[in-house]
Amino acid sequence: MLGAAALWVIAAFLVVRAAVAALRRPAEELDGPLPGWAGTGGGSLYAGEGDDRFAGTPLDGLLVRHLGGGSAVDSHAVWTCFLLLLLAAAAVLATRAAPGRRPWHGPFAVCLLTLSLPVRELLGRGQLALVLPALLALGGWLLATAGPNPRPVTGRSGALPGAFENFARGGWGAHAEGRRLAGGALLGLAAAAQPVLLLLAVPLWAAGRRRGALAAGVAFGCATAVGWLALPGDSVTYWLRNAAGAGLAAAPGEAGSQSLHSALLRQGLHGPGERVLCLALALAVCAVALRRAARYCRDGQPLPAAAVAGCATLALAPAAWPHEQLWLLLAAQGRWGRRTADRPVWPVFVALVAVVEGAELLPKLDWLAVFGENLPLIAALLAACAVPFLPRSDPRWAAPEAAGPAGRPNLLLELVLIRAGYAAYSWIRSYAKGDRHTAERHGHQVLDVQEFLHVDIEHWLNHTVAKSAALADAMDFYYATFHFVVPLSLLGWLLVRHPADYRQARAWLGCTTLFGLVGFWLYPLAPPRLMPGLGFIDTANGPQDLNDPRFGALTGITNPYAAMPSLHVGWALWCALTLWRVAPYAWLRLAGFAYPVLTAAVVMGTANHYLLDAVGGVAVVAAGYAVTRAVTRLLQAPRPAGPPGPPGPPAEPVRPTGQPVPQRG
Repeated sequence: MLGAAALWVIAAFLVVRAAVAALRRPAEELDGPLPGWAGTGGGSLYAGEGDDRFAGTPLDGLLVRHLGGGSAVDSHAVWTCFLLLLLAAAAVLATRAAPGRRPWHGPFAVCLLTLSLPVRELLGRGQLALVLPALLALGGWLLATAGPNPRPVTGRSGALPGAFENFARGGWGAHAEGRRLAGGALLGLAAAAQPVLLLLAVPLWAAGRRRGALAAGVAFGCATAVGWLALPGDSVTYWLRNAAGAGLAAAPGEAGSQSLHSALLRQGLHGPGERVLCLALALAVCAVALRRAARYCRDGQPLPAAAVAGCATLALAPAAWPHEQLWLLLAAQGRWGRRTADRPVWPVFVALVAVVEGAELLPKLDWLAVFGENLPLIAALLAACAVPFLPRSDPRWAAPEAAGPAGRPNLLLELVLIRAGYAAYSWIRSYAKGDRHTAERHGHQVLDVQEFLHVDIEHWLNHTVAKSAALADAMDFYYATFHFVVPLSLLGWLLVRHPADYRQARAWLGCTTLFGLVGFWLYPLAPPRLMPGLGFIDTANGPQDLNDPRFGALTGITNPYAAMPSLHVGWALWCALTLWRVAPYAWLRLAGFAYPVLTAAVVMGTANHYLLDAVGGVAVVAAGYAVTRAVTRLLQAPRPAGPPGPPGPPAEPVRPTGQPVPQRG
């Protein structure tokens, strides 16, 4: 309960922080709390051009005209606060509808939703109101799927729907039937503003909740008819001339749109061939997704069912902007994997896709760029068609197989966490910058200490290396490559051959890196190659203008003053010590220590570090090991036994088989 309370405090802080940040933005940077530019002059809704062209339904435009008035500043503040509270309430209600919920699920969902890219982007543009159709559809879905599934019940009058018979008896069915009808009506109203949401009525029908599906269709038809009566010309433009708005999407090929049509446009496909291919793929995705959604709905898993159907809308929509991508967050409720090590893979992947840009999650390689820019769509298609969420009838749904401490962790989860951890490491390292004067002053302090100790060998070693072009090139290659390749290779070998040791080694490396980041933050230090007037040679980038240094492709994103401690030496020592613990041969254990020694020579020979930086690397490795051991012992310590309970009744005497048991009384 304390953990849930702490999460609630964090969730409240994030919501307030998001509201304050959104309200502080200048009015000229906002598009408005509602897209009030849509036909506000009384003309056609669709008379605009380019990004100013309205792409919603006529009913949506009719509502915009009535809600978009008033003071822009006042309405922005009111809408922002109201919608943030509405989003938080929707997150809590959604987690309460999930079977097997825990106390921390609600606040965690609020945190995840507030930090998600769609919400942050909509808050930044001042258009959080665009999430209203999705929230309305989610509320309608939760109402329509509440309660037990209707089953045929045989009575004296024959087979009758169970909900109808309960309704006649005045039991649960009366309330459930009303909720289903109201939920279907809300879903239909949401579809009237965003027609692709009508897709959610199909799994309702297939799951046996046909009254809710019919209510959705009736509400959609009535609301659309109101739009036709109020704006007949715009209705013809939207529904007939542009195929239900398919031709109205502004710049569907932009990276912000994560529909299937947008992805094909970004790959250079255009014309009738692209439309036919997109339609065929979208129909295939919808056919698979709707069957899966109906199955999960019948199984009593409303959130995975809504996520599967909602993610399918990204394939069918001509453009899927951030407010239409929130369905992916619901997919984190689906349970996948038979082992405890497999269970976190899918929710962690969904959370990272929702919070971090796709380009930041994947390595910066040209052939991976297409996956990075389409990562939300890929995750949505996986949720809709591929990820086999467990049914509740599977015993592993509630109790996955325990792998134990010697079990092998899930490789996919480890890769995702390593990549996310490296992205966080790079971000913190790049932002832990000090000013040049402080960094150079710290550099002189280090040199003075080394001179006092008679260990100032960097200048001699650097000039010795620079005299040989081949040696300098070899050391530059070593410095840039082995720092990541060797630790990752060792982690991979441990994962395959020594899974129990892998967990401790991974935690040790993580703690070491964390202590290194603290050092970068507290003690910014100019490396030898950036110390003016001392004669050090930058073997990789050549002579530098220290007022505007250039570091090749890393200029602008690297932190040149992250020198104390040397994580090159620290990670190399971690590799050597890990090999000493697990290597099968004595010669390999001894040879492993050549790696940190050689690394120390390389970082000083290339003028990237001082000798004391290497000592700092040794210190953070020792600190990381101490923390890892302490935490491991704490987790493995036997829990104290509770107070003894009251004595039970005396046991019955055991009698030989065949003797009658005496009767009491």
